[in-house]
Amino acid sequence: MAPTKNVRTISQEAFDELVKENIDDLGMDPAEALEDAIQTLSLQGVDLSGIVKCVPGEGGIKDHPAMQCLDKLNQLNADSKDKFGGQDLVQITALLNDLSELCISNKEDSGNAAIVAKNGGIELVCSICSKIPTESRHCLVSCFKAMASLLTDVQSTESFRASGGPKIVVGILSDGIRDFDILNSGFTVVAAAASGNEVVKQSFMDLQVDELILQVLSGQTQGSIQSLYDAIHVLLTSDDNRVVASEVYGYARRFAKIGIAKALVESLHGGPSSPSLVSASIALKAVAVNDEICKSIADAGGIDVLLKCVDDSGEQRNKTVARACCSLLSKLAGSDSNKSAIVEKGGLDKLIKLSARFSDDPSVLQEQFGCSEKHSM
Repeated sequence: MAPTKNVRTISQEAFDELVKENIDDLGMDPAEALEDAIQTLSLQGVDLSGIVKCVPGEGGIKDHPAMQCLDKLNQLNADSKDKFGGQDLVQITALLNDLSELCISNKEDSGNAAIVAKNGGIELVCSICSKIPTESRHCLVSCFKAMASLLTDVQSTESFRASGGPKIVVGILSDGIRDFDILNSGFTVVAAAASGNEVVKQSFMDLQVDELILQVLSGQTQGSIQSLYDAIHVLLTSDDNRVVASEVYGYARRFAKIGIAKALVESLHGGPSSPSLVSASIALKAVAVNDEICKSIADAGGIDVLLKCVDDSGEQRNKTVARACCSLLSKLAGSDSNKSAIVEKGGLDKLIKLSARFSDDPSVLQEQFGCSEKHSM
């Protein structure tokens, strides 16, 4: 792994002291002192994420709503040495819901999430998650939602990994294999935690998350689990700029070997009306990393179902589905045998018809052109 760029940080106490010095030593009024401290530290390259920025005397970190919520959770967690029960679960569920709402509502700049993470929130939520009984599904779902809302950068996902987060989450998902809400919220955590972090991806793979994904894909009965497809895509995407050589190519081959590619083809059969078609297409594209896998997708009926989706998306004027299907078809056409199969099945005619229907949409035309171009090579 390449060395991580050092980022300058500051503690809450040091920040508050700087603001106080601006007031006491430089005679600034409180609002000016706060603004000057923020500007000065920002110009020096100091990372202020997770810092509560307030005027002295007008509320501090202890008065921040997210921190008050965290303090209450901390107390409940400290009072319980083993599993939570009874009234504690009711309180914890409500507090976790409040915490995730505070973090999600401030998601654009990750303000509240960063404050909570900087003050041990991720470690606390992981600890709480490990103490929630398996049968307390509402509390587990609330815990997963709170956890996902806190995973916003590499620092937070590293805290998640160091706290045993991957093992906790995979364990709960394995126990809740038939529960739609637990699976959906749990795989949201997997996607958030693995995003941009190669080490977390490896942790999940070491825990055989691929086997778990196949089980879920093979047994979906209550509807599509959107976050499952997002998790596949993230796990197979090389997006950690600290890493010189990612392992995701090997992970994709492992996914295909155990049958995930074939299971994803089955997910495409719902057609454009399926809410998961686009996500399933993106996930399948991430798995299709070599000629052998591309051919196996075709053998499983992938080209047939994609060409039907291309036709249907054109008739329904669904440009999102059209883009996703053309992009996946282009990836599969990287195999010469698939290229011939697409032509034999009238694929080029379907693509030309699609381009006529979306002649005013550059985004669809770009994907369609990329796909058609592969067939002319």
